[in-house]
Amino acid sequence: MTSVGLIQTKSYVNNKEGIQNISKLLKNLGNAETEIVCLPEQWLPNNEIKDYDQEFLEFKKISKEYSMTIIPGAFYEKNGNKISINSPVISPEGEIIGKQEKIHPYDYEKETVSAGTEAKIFKTSCKFGIMICYDTVFPGVAQMLANKGAEILFSPSRIVKEGIEPWKMYVQVRSLENRIPIIAPNVENIKFGGNSMIIELVKEEKIVKTKITKPEGGFEISADITLSNYKKMRIQRSEDRNKFQ
Repeated sequence: MTSVGLIQTKSYVNNKEGIQNISKLLKNLGNAETEIVCLPEQWLPNNEIKDYDQEFLEFKKISKEYSMTIIPGAFYEKNGNKISINSPVISPEGEIIGKQEKIHPYDYEKETVSAGTEAKIFKTSCKFGIMICYDTVFPGVAQMLANKGAEILFSPSRIVKEGIEPWKMYVQVRSLENRIPIIAPNVENIKFGGNSMIIELVKEEKIVKTKITKPEGGFEISADITLSNYKKMRIQRSEDRNKFQ
């Protein structure tokens, strides 16, 4: 069993205030023995991060203190002439062990952001992959991560209020298609629509359905997920999938 969680963020005056507020919620989840926590995409006022180690120093300390993996969201990063949107991963030892690039920049992002080319697998308390916001729209990203051995998918997102209903459908369909739980945090403020979700699957009389947990009345939630149940479902789904041209 693996305990996973998310934090739904709001608006903050500056990065310092945001990180201070979220640090308290991370400690709450750490005290609840949550093993992996994910935050939304671009939830900080200044979303261009020049030095992840420095910006998320407090998160690194919390990660090590509670032996917790933290996915602090996804942010703009400039490397030479290249601009990408990256989601860093902080290990339970308090170190950044890698980053997932956004594979599908959205709309206006295409003008400046380079697309990622690799769907990566990370391994701490379990094997997991990251789909950044718009990546969830494309079935191939989730399928590739599942095929590579991901046991859980995390989707740091920033969805406007008008896009919440299709987003909820996309996340549930990706979960059903690949028989995999998905943790999808979102920003909630005047523009963005919240509705962060932990998507689990339950089987009732041979029918697989989604079970959705939301942070009702709060900002953080967690769930204990039995990964072995999903492994059996994924094997069966793989066997049932016909190869065709």
